[in-house]
Amino acid sequence: MDNIRFDFSDFHRYGSAFYDFLALRKQVFVDQLGWDVPHNAKVEMDQYDTPVAHYSLVLKHGQVVGGARAMATTAIWGTHTYMLRDAYSGKLPHIPSHVMSVEIATPHVWECTRLVISDALTTAAERTECLTGIVDGLVEITRAEGGEELICLSSLALMRALRQIGYEVSRLGETYRNDEDGRQYAVLRMPAEYSRARQRRIAPIPFPTHRLRAEPTFLQGATA
Repeated sequence: MDNIRFDFSDFHRYGSAFYDFLALRKQVFVDQLGWDVPHNAKVEMDQYDTPVAHYSLVLKHGQVVGGARAMATTAIWGTHTYMLRDAYSGKLPHIPSHVMSVEIATPHVWECTRLVISDALTTAAERTECLTGIVDGLVEITRAEGGEELICLSSLALMRALRQIGYEVSRLGETYRNDEDGRQYAVLRMPAEYSRARQRRIAPIPFPTHRLRAEPTFLQGATA
């Protein structure tokens, strides 16, 4: 599987990948979970898909099988900021305002939303690989923009899955039940650090610290 990252300035470089991501979101969030979000017969796209958003997608054999969206918590586009800040301000009817106990607006913290994985990935190994690719891509985006931490509103099942992969995820605030899909949700936070597997791949090879034993030479003990 391959990870691609883009924003509105360069998504054209990846053919229909952005549109295919919106179609996958519609399949999961609308068709399966029954969310009341803007959509048509093919795609789901909301008020946060704007030029201040960034995207991390995973492709398998050229097909989009997962992805997520990210933006800085300082983002503003029209009358909207980012999703959790708008919820905190009472602008989103399906997310309670108490989901965050404090308002966050700093370039050091980025929000992740609309994380989705295709049902075409049927094994645990495939879904883990896809999730790792998505989140490592989000970390790449965040770090490149000077961010240090990611937050997201997600199910508690995702928190467990991310911890198993090796991300240091913790809960920020209380849980609540989503009336649309019946799941328990909470705000999660994690440092913008790569998965355990990627950290092992990029770790430098340690130089031996022990002293090498001196080997004798033929000159030792020689006389004129």
